[in-house]
Amino acid sequence: MNWDDFDAFCQVVDHGGFTAAARALDRPKSSLSAAVARLEEQLGTRLLERTTRRLRLTDAGESLYRDVSAPLGQLRELASDAIAKGGQVQGTLRIAAPWEFGAHHLASVACGVMAAHPQLKVHIDVEHARVALFERNYDIVFSAVEPAGLSASVVTRSVYALERGLFAAPELMARHTDVAAPDDLAALPLLAGAEDSQWTFSAVNGIRVGIDVRNPRLRSGNAGVRLEAAIAGLGVARITATFCAADLAKGRLVRLLPQWACEPLRIHALLPGRRLVPAKVRVFLDGLEREAAAGSGAP
Repeated sequence: MNWDDFDAFCQVVDHGGFTAAARALDRPKSSLSAAVARLEEQLGTRLLERTTRRLRLTDAGESLYRDVSAPLGQLRELASDAIAKGGQVQGTLRIAAPWEFGAHHLASVACGVMAAHPQLKVHIDVEHARVALFERNYDIVFSAVEPAGLSASVVTRSVYALERGLFAAPELMARHTDVAAPDDLAALPLLAGAEDSQWTFSAVNGIRVGIDVRNPRLRSGNAGVRLEAAIAGLGVARITATFCAADLAKGRLVRLLPQWACEPLRIHALLPGRRLVPAKVRVFLDGLEREAAAGSGAP
């Protein structure tokens, strides 16, 4: 009995098909297909139903996957950790992150980690919508949504607190020169995120004020869309300062109410609850922590 064939079967199921598994493992698709066919022949039963559009587990396949996927996954983690202790981090690290964070804060960390570990590959999906946890076999999912009610199998770490501010086009603010406090925003069109219902502000003296944003001029989970709308003079956007720094420097945007601090964008790293944190995950989070501490994004 070849345990590599069992592992190939589990990898095909984990990645949702032979093509995706072959790409992730950097193996020929034909070798995975042969491994599963060999396993089916040895077990004397069909494990997968193959169609042109999807792959489906048979009852026997579901039973086998349920029994062997966890121990095989633990063996892969142990092997990866043993290799890392010898100084080599390898494999493929799969990450999902919201656009506003991923586009500006992950690239330098990924480059640094890959330079330090030549055998490591990194795949980063930058999403505009909330990511479905680990449905696509991610190792790390960064989330800007406060984690609550998550499964006990998910480990949460707070990794970043990004400064946010209010930004609008100079032309728009030239027509609204009397904006001096958060309550004055009621006279302006607002450009809100997908999850926004209230914007909270804090003054230097500790006073906190919240304004309702349930009926904005524009609502989008895509920070790039909100940024373009703000530049076009269509409203006031609450965006992370790093995301719009270039447009602010070019004079395409001005900052409103700088004396009032917006609630920061808190980023959490969500990890599958494993007995061991894989070395590839550990080195990436360590690199991110160093970058956060070097800047002003430490949680």
